[in-house]
Amino acid sequence: MAPYESLPYRPCVGVMVINHKGGVFIGKRRNGPEHVDATHAWQMPQGGVDPGEDTWPAVLRELYEETGIRSVEKLGEVKDWLSYDIPREIVGEAWKGKYRGQTQKWFAVRFLGDESQIDVAHPPGGHKPEFLEWRWEPMRNVPKLIIPFKRKVYERVVKEFAKFAKD
Repeated sequence: MAPYESLPYRPCVGVMVINHKGGVFIGKRRNGPEHVDATHAWQMPQGGVDPGEDTWPAVLRELYEETGIRSVEKLGEVKDWLSYDIPREIVGEAWKGKYRGQTQKWFAVRFLGDESQIDVAHPPGGHKPEFLEWRWEPMRNVPKLIIPFKRKVYERVVKEFAKFAKD
């Protein structure tokens, strides 16, 4: 494996799904080497950008693959790409040791559908479930529920999208 500092960041998208009451969709991760306790196992939908794929279609694809959600309208996006490093001790376990972390393009969307379309246990298209459960959470609470090494990214996302919250 290459030295930690020379590893690239994995290009990724993230999406803050906000319902009509201002609540934010969060899912409890099924597994992963970075998740060490139940309190910090929550996150917003996110995933890799395929080669040649633009970020907005990647957001819609990842959101659908992880949650079944399709009924959304775009509210905004963070201008910058936001990056985080994973802890050195798990680099060999995450993404087969190819990346030191992720660089993410974040979007906010309004959920327009019925909650019955949300199904994290049986994602569409035969995708493996990534979440054990989900809930709507006040936006201000989301950063404290994320694994600590991702917290600065989440704090920035909340700051950028606070204007869309109603809490």
